[in-house]
Amino acid sequence: MGLRFCSLASGSSGNCHFIASEATSLLIDVGLSGKRVEQSLERIGERIQDVQGILVTHEHRDHIHGVGILSRRFDIPIYANAHTWAVMENYIGDVREKNIMVFDTGKEFCIKDIQIKPYSISHDAADPVAFSFYHDDGKISITTDLGCVTDKIKKEIKDSNLLMIESNHDVEMLKMGRYPYYLKKRILGDKGHLSNEAAGKLIVDMMQESAPPEMVLLGHLSQENNFPELAYETVKEILVSNKIQVGTDICIDLTYRDKESKIYYIEK
Repeated sequence: MGLRFCSLASGSSGNCHFIASEATSLLIDVGLSGKRVEQSLERIGERIQDVQGILVTHEHRDHIHGVGILSRRFDIPIYANAHTWAVMENYIGDVREKNIMVFDTGKEFCIKDIQIKPYSISHDAADPVAFSFYHDDGKISITTDLGCVTDKIKKEIKDSNLLMIESNHDVEMLKMGRYPYYLKKRILGDKGHLSNEAAGKLIVDMMQESAPPEMVLLGHLSQENNFPELAYETVKEILVSNKIQVGTDICIDLTYRDKESKIYYIEK
């Protein structure tokens, strides 16, 4: 059995993703209540008691709200880099020393049979990262909360079988919306969030690689400045205009802020 993946929630109100092999179960971020995570896992046929690690991308509340709670209740190790730990520890409460796991950004490590590569992204946090996960010949990359896409990020997500990327906002909706100017400027900046258009262009670039992704999930959609149909259709239009057929050349799907995504399987 290869890897399986499910986004339990994705958006500014809370983020949490589940990834597992036959032997290992992990969570990426816990920006939800502990109870909601338990219930979400139950709905997809998984158990919080089987989770062997929580990986943290960065210290914003919508990514760490339930991290400490689940670690204390179920004795789960928490993995984050040193700069993230330095800020995060002030917000998640006491954690058992044995469950404080520090990784080096850019350096691969393993949790049982899953190999993990954390890599730097551009976001307004202490030392934000995204992750790629490897098992057998399968690769899943989870890359959200980034204001711009660098060549290094493209290199890290290259050859992913499943790629989850940010499609946060529609630029015109954001500009015309009710957010204050400083917040609009933050979101549109190089340390903010990717737009639907930027997500589409990134997928086009990935499709030029020798081993393009088989599945792309659009994540972290803004409730205020986007909606699922718009994100999907904007990305699809960009792909079609570049002669990439959705459903034939590549599959595109959505993640949600208020419910679980489908479960995706990478069998290699």
